[in-house]
Amino acid sequence: MRISVYVPLAVSAVLAVLAPRLAHRLPPRRAAWALACAALVTTAGWLGALALLAFTALARIPEIARQGAWSAAVLSAAEPVRLFVGVAGAAGLLAACTGLAVSCVRQVRAASRIRRECARLPGDAELVVLDDASPEAFALPGGLRAPGRIVVSRSMLSCLDGREREALLAHERAHLRGRHHLFQAVWRLSAAANPMLRPLAGSGCYVLERWADEEAADRVGDRSVVARAVARAALAASGTPRRSLAATGGAVPRRVRALLAPPPRQRRLPLPLLAGGLLLALCCGSLADATMDNEEILDAATYAACAPPLAAMPPMTIPPGDQAGDQAGDQPVMSRWRRSAVARPKAGSLMCVSNSRTWTVLPRRPSRKALNSVPSTTGSW
Repeated sequence: MRISVYVPLAVSAVLAVLAPRLAHRLPPRRAAWALACAALVTTAGWLGALALLAFTALARIPEIARQGAWSAAVLSAAEPVRLFVGVAGAAGLLAACTGLAVSCVRQVRAASRIRRECARLPGDAELVVLDDASPEAFALPGGLRAPGRIVVSRSMLSCLDGREREALLAHERAHLRGRHHLFQAVWRLSAAANPMLRPLAGSGCYVLERWADEEAADRVGDRSVVARAVARAALAASGTPRRSLAATGGAVPRRVRALLAPPPRQRRLPLPLLAGGLLLALCCGSLADATMDNEEILDAATYAACAPPLAAMPPMTIPPGDQAGDQAGDQPVMSRWRRSAVARPKAGSLMCVSNSRTWTVLPRRPSRKALNSVPSTTGSW
């Protein structure tokens, strides 16, 4: 646990550096899915690592140790991480959860605002043309049942010719058909929980625009037409505020260069995608290893908390005729077993709680309720 718990944190930093390269090396559709999956797995690993660090610090508090029925002294002696590191992990976990909650509220409010805006638009058609002097073109995603809408101003349409208008509408339809707003929500939530993933969110927005550009090029059949439509729309809307899922979003010069170049090749298993998959597998494996190590330490601490009462109990005698008893009659046969069990506090050891006539085998991490339910000559613990 001393090293493996930090691997998810390092993977987040590495992914923040590699995300822009993945956005340029992979085809847009594949890059969007790869970045979304990477954001989900890395965020889960980030929160899990912070939770483990926070637990190692909080579990050493005597009041919490008494409630959890484990030994705070054993946890302090094991010291899987430094105390100040655990406190920093607890503070980071609190900040991550707070940022995630705030981002969730913002996403819900934005979705509600978009639904209200869709309901106020005139007509029921997918395309809505506004008589507005401000050049705008964007997509408003719908809900589970309500379809999305495409909003274009007459000023924007006047800047484009016939084929460029077709490319612009195909671009916005690609945003709606691909549910690109869900990808944006995943990246925003991940960046709120893990600030190191903010470069990934920026690269993701560029990838979504490239995805819509490629689908528009397939629809129109001419990549140069889409490149001209994107460039003219961006120049016309240069003085207006940018909207989400707009044709003028992302890095427009890079988008135009990509459209003027040959279409990206569809490789079966690109090397960057394979490297990213191995990186995420390393993140999951290290987090699982750290969790198992922490469980073993907690098992030892729980055993140490229960071992002193067990060692102080009187030897057990088994009545004559019992199948588990000794043929010689009432003999303290369990005292030797109890001493040997208490002498090896390791994970997986069973604990025997007995009185003068019965014995009970409890799980390796018994709860306080389970211990209190067993009769004992020394009282309940």
